[in-house]
Amino acid sequence: MWLQKNHWDKKDGVKGIVAVAIDSDKGSQNALKWAIDHLLNKGSNVVLLHVKHKPSSLSASASLTTPRAGANSIAHAEPSALVCHDPDEQTKEIFRPYRVFCARKDIHCKDVVLEDMDVSKALIEYSSQYAIEHLVIGTSNKGGFLRFKIADIPGSVSKGAPDFCTVYIVAKGKIQSMRSASRAAPAFSPLQNQFSHASARSDHSDPRVPLANGAKGPQRRSFEAPPHRSQDAPRKSNDGTTDSFRSPFTRRGMTDKSYGEISVPDSDISFVSSRRSSTDRSFLSLYNNNNNNNSETGMSNPRLSFSSDTDGNNYSFESMHFGRRSMDISSDFSSFSQESEGLSFSASQGMDDVEAEMRRLKLELNQIMEKYSNACKEAFKAQQKAVELQRWKLEEERRLEEARLAEEAALAVAEKEKARSKAAMENAEVQQRIAELESQKRINAEKKAFMESEEKRKAYTIEEIEAATNFFTESQKIGEGGYGPVYKCHLDHTPVAVKVLRPDAAQGRSQFQREVEVLSCIRHPNMVLLLGACPEYGCLVYEHMSNGSLDDRLFCRGNTLPIPWQLRFRIAAEIGTGLLFLHQTKPEPLVHRDLKPANILLDRNYVAKISDVGLARLVPPSVADAVTQYRMTSAAGTFCYIDPEYQQTGMLGVKSDIYSLGIIFLQILTASPPMGLAHHVGRAIEKGTFADMLDPKVSDWPVEDALSLAKIGIRCAELRRRDRPDLGKEVLPELNRLRELAENNDHHHSMFSSYGSPYNQSQVSLQPDGASSPLPYSG
Repeated sequence: MWLQKNHWDKKDGVKGIVAVAIDSDKGSQNALKWAIDHLLNKGSNVVLLHVKHKPSSLSASASLTTPRAGANSIAHAEPSALVCHDPDEQTKEIFRPYRVFCARKDIHCKDVVLEDMDVSKALIEYSSQYAIEHLVIGTSNKGGFLRFKIADIPGSVSKGAPDFCTVYIVAKGKIQSMRSASRAAPAFSPLQNQFSHASARSDHSDPRVPLANGAKGPQRRSFEAPPHRSQDAPRKSNDGTTDSFRSPFTRRGMTDKSYGEISVPDSDISFVSSRRSSTDRSFLSLYNNNNNNNSETGMSNPRLSFSSDTDGNNYSFESMHFGRRSMDISSDFSSFSQESEGLSFSASQGMDDVEAEMRRLKLELNQIMEKYSNACKEAFKAQQKAVELQRWKLEEERRLEEARLAEEAALAVAEKEKARSKAAMENAEVQQRIAELESQKRINAEKKAFMESEEKRKAYTIEEIEAATNFFTESQKIGEGGYGPVYKCHLDHTPVAVKVLRPDAAQGRSQFQREVEVLSCIRHPNMVLLLGACPEYGCLVYEHMSNGSLDDRLFCRGNTLPIPWQLRFRIAAEIGTGLLFLHQTKPEPLVHRDLKPANILLDRNYVAKISDVGLARLVPPSVADAVTQYRMTSAAGTFCYIDPEYQQTGMLGVKSDIYSLGIIFLQILTASPPMGLAHHVGRAIEKGTFADMLDPKVSDWPVEDALSLAKIGIRCAELRRRDRPDLGKEVLPELNRLRELAENNDHHHSMFSSYGSPYNQSQVSLQPDGASSPLPYSG
């Protein structure tokens, strides 16, 4: 059962055996720290468990090993099937930081390595076999357990652990979850006996005793002979090997008034080297053998055993015999042994000398070991300092290398920027020279254009115009528009059309001159050319169009022949092309505002040209609005070409001309009046009677292509501007297709042109209301 814990109260320690599963990751370090902070006290014992993954080719049973007998380690042999006597250096490296940490916290640790293919199984079996009551498992920061990321190790261990074991899951230094034990642990655990032996050895420490020279100094163990001790062999651990942190001397007590064993109590001596966290030293017992009947006494040579494990190299010093007066311990102690052996047959008179000599030797040995321990500590400190200096040196070299690389990179960037700046300056100079040349070319082109415009556009005097029009006689009047009458005459031996603006439409002379200059620059094959002007009286001189207006030709005024469908398709494309040219002028587009068939003029080759372009710019806005209002009220036909949104809002735009263009397209197809034409054509298309709407004077209509043009016209004549198509992107491509179709079927054009110009000046006659019948210049 999992109990989620967000906080864990500080404890004074727990009863029972505590084990921590470790590995080389951060989660294991946090788990051990948490166990020491919450489950252990100073002097407590802890088992460090490490599971080493076992290859599948080996036996599936778990094995247990103690990597080495080091500081704060309680190493005991386990059953032979679980022992691994030769752990690798990598395994030893894993235990090193944990042992050092436990030593700092005054915690006794036992190192255990398990080998198994199943991590969870190894932990569960060990906990069950050794009665582990508290098992702490750390999880890594990524949510895995130790280095095994595949299986859910914490969950498996928590579910399979014995019911007397409490399992703690620690993540990031905090308790994540806990499974509590449901019953008490077994009364006996093999680890308890091992821990009790270690505690007994640590409890036999004696107070300080004077040194041989009388000075005070630290001493590891006192030499004490407890009475009535029976003869015993040198004490060893359960696994037959000496325990870690064994004392340099071990002696047995001797009986009163008889020969007995002389033993040195256990003492812990340890130091930490630069390459290993600790160097273990063990000193075996120095003792005498004495039989129970006291009839025969045997006294063996005292022997000091010293073992060291540094970087995996084992050194053993045995049979170090201590002499009576000199530092040659081996020879003197050997003689002392012989003397003691000879005195074994004497009475108790020699025992006092033996004890005194042993006591003196013990004091001297303690002094020597104390000096040795201090020397080892000093050597360790010096080695640590050397390591720190080496590390500092490497760090400084690394910083210098990084600084050098950064400097080289900065220099490279600076060189690149310098080269880029130089190239940019050179490019700027080149561009400046090019700009100067372009500016000079532009100035020359403007001068040339001005000279050409001066040559093309001529300023006529009122006398020249009056003489040409015979003082504006009615016989030469060919049309009447909203801006004024139009007269046909000859100027410079060229037939021209003179449009005289109404007196109330004339502006200031300078403004009129500027607008005329603008209009004279508008040159396009589908625009009526402005030849000149008379600014004093507001007269405009245009090229004369011999075939009149499109309105006259559609309705066959003057008994002219109907226009074939090939010419109608071509005229529609030419109108769209000319209108797009107006809308693309810079800096502002030109809006015709009065586009209708009467303002589409045809030359002698039936090329359509738009007239009255920009006349709205030549009159004040009030006059232009009045002209528009006049057209809206006086002529219903003109009213039908005006944009409905312009009528409502007064806002003018290029889409206003698109509406007029759509009505013109429908008239080209049907030759019908504009009133309600878009509605009628739309209904006919819906009913399928569109062919009946086509101009009956043309018999060979391509109905499908005509229907395509009609649909474009209906879209252009939408009431809302946003629903009307774009002229350049949608309308003109279809018009060009229809023009190509007309050119491929233009066999009627030559026959139609053979009739000559359908417009004859003799057919112009004034109507009773003062307007001529054909009004090619009615703009």
